[in-house]
Amino acid sequence: MATRWGICSAGKISHDFTVALKTLPAEDHQVVAVAARKLEDAQEFSRKHNISKAYGSYEELARDPDVDVVYVGVVHPCHLNACKLFINAKKNVLCEKPLAMNAKEVEEILDSAKKNDVFLMEVAWTRFFPASVEIRKLLAEEYIGEVKMVRADFGVPLFHVPRSDQKDLGGGALLGLGISCLQFISMVYNREKPESIQASGICLETGVDESVAVILQYSKNRMAMFTCSAGVHLHGEAFIAGTNGIMEVLSPMWCPTALVVNEKVTQYPVPEPHLPLNFTYSTGMRYEAEEVRQCLLKGRRESPVMPHADSLLLAEIGDEIRQQLGVVYTQDFQ
Repeated sequence: MATRWGICSAGKISHDFTVALKTLPAEDHQVVAVAARKLEDAQEFSRKHNISKAYGSYEELARDPDVDVVYVGVVHPCHLNACKLFINAKKNVLCEKPLAMNAKEVEEILDSAKKNDVFLMEVAWTRFFPASVEIRKLLAEEYIGEVKMVRADFGVPLFHVPRSDQKDLGGGALLGLGISCLQFISMVYNREKPESIQASGICLETGVDESVAVILQYSKNRMAMFTCSAGVHLHGEAFIAGTNGIMEVLSPMWCPTALVVNEKVTQYPVPEPHLPLNFTYSTGMRYEAEEVRQCLLKGRRESPVMPHADSLLLAEIGDEIRQQLGVVYTQDFQ
């Protein structure tokens, strides 16, 4: 039986996710409904993607008995209320990153999911690409020895997008881009909490961060560094350096389509889309969607690849970074 998806919001990222689902077998994944704040937006989205039901409110989607899991693609500050709405309606949820604006909100969402006994996963799409599956395998085998250093960067000019520099819309480089670097580092270091965090950055007059550089120190003299910027392009690559070698992840827009291990290159191309995409290689979201399906089939309430504890840890690290940068959102006072 197919996993029946509902799409919350008719924006760009929801479009790309829906296109990605079309690269998977129809007998496994079906989009049965979409909801937007305006009915006409949902109807236009449903026509474009051949979806049978369109709703003009998220509440209607939450009440739809034919929806197994909801993809939440609303703007960052709306994640808390949207997730809780669907979770309280006993819907399983896949929520775009970051799961919430801060650790307090993440805890609230996680508590709600536990109370209602539903599946919940924060999007960490990089972890589900075949290249990342191979990385975890090689790390478990200690193929490059003991990992001593991880480095990642992600930079894309975003400020032509109105919400990207607006504090009330959750703008800023860390929440929009840096979280991808941070979740990759956390994956490599097996969700260990860093012993120290040093952050520096440039902030805009609107109060959000434009560019950020972070140094993380872990136990046993291990380190990690990442940079992110919403003002300039960065290579979008990651390095994992061990005592016996190095792994290089080639990730345009943080889509790991190639892995270099001790100079041996392996390509991992993503499927071609049937409609134009808004973001590079977005068909790679198919891998996270399939993870959701497999977890539901096994009766899991969280993914072992992106567990709830990691979502909370990433939020706590993010809170510390923002505190050092002086970036404060309204949600931090609530």
